Amino acid sequence: MNSPFTPTNYPTLPAIPGVKMAVANCGIRYKDRSDLLVCEFTQDTAVAGVFTTSLTASAPVLACRESLKGGYARALVVNSGNANAFTGSVGIESVKRVADMAAKTLGCPAGHVFTASTGVIGERLPDEKIIGTLAALDFSADYMAAARAIMTTDTYPKLATRTATIGDIKVTLNGIAKGSGMIAPDMATMLAFVFTDANIPASELQAMLAETNASTFNCVTVDGDTSTSDTLLLFATGKAGNKTGDTSDFKRALRELLHELALHVVKDGEGAQKLVKIIVSGAESHAAAKKIAMSIANSPLVKTALAASDANWGRIVMAVGKAGQKADRDKLSITIGGVSVAKNGAADPSYKESQIESHMQGREIDITVDVGIASGTATVYTCDLTHSYIDINGSYRT
Repeated sequence: MNSPFTPTNYPTLPAIPGVKMAVANCGIRYKDRSDLLVCEFTQDTAVAGVFTTSLTASAPVLACRESLKGGYARALVVNSGNANAFTGSVGIESVKRVADMAAKTLGCPAGHVFTASTGVIGERLPDEKIIGTLAALDFSADYMAAARAIMTTDTYPKLATRTATIGDIKVTLNGIAKGSGMIAPDMATMLAFVFTDANIPASELQAMLAETNASTFNCVTVDGDTSTSDTLLLFATGKAGNKTGDTSDFKRALRELLHELALHVVKDGEGAQKLVKIIVSGAESHAAAKKIAMSIANSPLVKTALAASDANWGRIVMAVGKAGQKADRDKLSITIGGVSVAKNGAADPSYKESQIESHMQGREIDITVDVGIASGTATVYTCDLTHSYIDINGSYRT
C-alpha cells in the first residue's frame, strides 16, 4: 500500500560535478529490483558523517566511523535487504572485502571507501554478490534510480535538492534518503546521503552536519526504535570552485534539504496515514521540551488515537507526565489544530470536540502543548500508528 503522501511530482536533481553513481540488482534479498548503489567521487572529495548511537551498531557503521577520520572519500557502496548488523567478525570481513574491491576498481585507498547496509539484522551479508558486480557498473547521474536502490519497506523514493551561494559562487546540494520503520534516530534516519559541489573542508562540513542534523533528522520519529544502521553522510567534491568563506547560506540550504528528507521519512512511516507536528513550549530547557515532545510523539496510545481521528487529549496529558521533565499540572495547556482543548490544568470550558473534527480527519495534525515552567521549546514530527504497521513488520521476514 502506497503512502498517501507519495509525491505526484518528484524534484529533478541536477548532476553534481565530481559525482557519478550506478545501481544494480545483486539479488541480496530482492529479486526484481535494484539493491545496490555505488557512487564514485572525484579525488579530494571531503566527507562528513553522523551515525547511530546504538550499542549494537552494524559493521558498516563501525567502518565508516574509522574512515571518517581521514576526511576524504572516493566511493560509497550501499546495499539494501541486509543490514550486516550483529554479524560479528564475519560482518566486519564482509565490509573489508567490499571496500578492498571498490578501492581496487577505482584505484584509491580502501579507507576512502564508505559503505552502508540496510535490511534484516543478524544474517550474513552475501558480499560476494556485491563484489561480483562492482567491476561491471554503468555510471550516470540518476538520483531517482539511486534513491530507489536503497529502499526497503519505503513505499516511495525520497529526494531533495537546494542551491546556495558561497561568496559569489552558486553551489548545489542533492540528497537522497531511505527510512520507513525503526525510526527514532539519535543522529539521522536509517540512511541518508547528501552530495554537493561546494568547496568546504571536512572539519567545517562535520560541524555544519552535526548542527543541522540536530534540528532535522533528530527531531522525527516513527516508532521509537533506533536502527543499528543509521548513517548520514555528506560528500563535497569542491568542483564549484568557490573559495572558503562565509558558509551561512550553505548551512541554510543544508538544513532545508535535511528537513525535507526527514519529513519524507515520517510521511512514509510504515502504515502512516497522517503527519503530526508537535510543538512543546514552557519547558525548563529546550532539551526538556524535546524529551516531552518525543514522549508524546512515541506514545502508542496517542498515535493510535490519531489514527482513529480521535482527539483524545487525555493521552497527551499522560505522555507529558511520563516524560520525566518538569511540568506544572495546573498551568498545562493543549491546543489541537489551533483550538484550545485544555488550559490551566483542566478541560477548556469552551471546547467542543466538533470544533476539531475536520482537522483530526485530515492528513496533517498540529498539536501544541505548554507545560508552564520556563521558556524551553521544541518541535518534533511523527505519524499515526495504524494496523498496517503490524502487518508490515509482522511479515517482514516471511
